[in-house]
Amino acid sequence: MTEFYELLNADEQAAMEAAGHRRQWKRGAVIYREASRSESVIILKVGRVKVSSDTASGTEVVLAVRGPGALLGEFSAVDGGPMSATVTALEPVTALAVPTPEFERYLLGHARVSMLLMREVIRRVRDADRKRIEFGAYDTTGRVAARLVELAERFGEQTEEGLRISLPLSQDELAGWTGSSREAVTKALRTLREEGWIQTGRLHVIVHDLAALRDRAQ
Repeated sequence: MTEFYELLNADEQAAMEAAGHRRQWKRGAVIYREASRSESVIILKVGRVKVSSDTASGTEVVLAVRGPGALLGEFSAVDGGPMSATVTALEPVTALAVPTPEFERYLLGHARVSMLLMREVIRRVRDADRKRIEFGAYDTTGRVAARLVELAERFGEQTEEGLRISLPLSQDELAGWTGSSREAVTKALRTLREEGWIQTGRLHVIVHDLAALRDRAQ
């Protein structure tokens, strides 16, 4: 999947860089907090983050994992509303922070980027709709397989053992991402291991059969 920043041409990227400044966050740092007001949008340059929301009972629901090139905080920048989710660094993060007024001026002067932003928003709405369908139609193993396919396609590195996904995402967080309990996720991962499709280790998964995972995720 091509991230937002990668869709910009060299001139558009240079103008965006000129409008913002670099910021860094340590692993575990909260970049945006749900319901707070944001003063800037950020574009991830290095590192990955999780986007999450807390239920009324305090359970964390992971909505997405974003990596380099992703644009964050754009909803609040466009409509002026509070943040709809919390964004937390999964590893050390470096990002380009663009103050909201500067981002607005940038969009007014770059019509093509405004169209790209509209497409990005629509893509995320479609993705959210797809995940809601998954929650109603798939079992836990299918939902876990779907998230592993997503991670493998976006962040997987080919090794002699298979496609390696290195990501500091706990089983509790994976449970929150699939709308399942930790116990159900543990059982689903065991099932996928027994099929020979994946191998799990500390903070990493090696995918041996991506095609089989895709089939199981449908």
